[in-house]
Amino acid sequence: MKIKYFQDTDTLYIEFRGDKIVETRDLDENTLIELDDRGRICAMTMEHASQRTDIPAFSYEQIAA
Repeated sequence: MKIKYFQDTDTLYIEFRGDKIVETRDLDENTLIELDDRGRICAMTMEHASQRTDIPAFSYEQIAA
C-alpha cells in the first residue's frame, strides 16, 4: 500500500494494490475510486484532503493477528 499527499494540489492518493486500473468511479465530487478488472478497489483519490481529513496527524499501525 502506498499513500501520497500532494501539498500543492491538496490531494491525497491511497494505492491499495498495484493491479491494472480499468475503471474510475466518482464517489462524490471530490473522491474517486479506481477499480481493477475484477471490480476490486485499487486506489482512492481525495481532493481538498486537508479540509476533509487530519493530514498532519497521520499515523500507521499494523496489528498482529
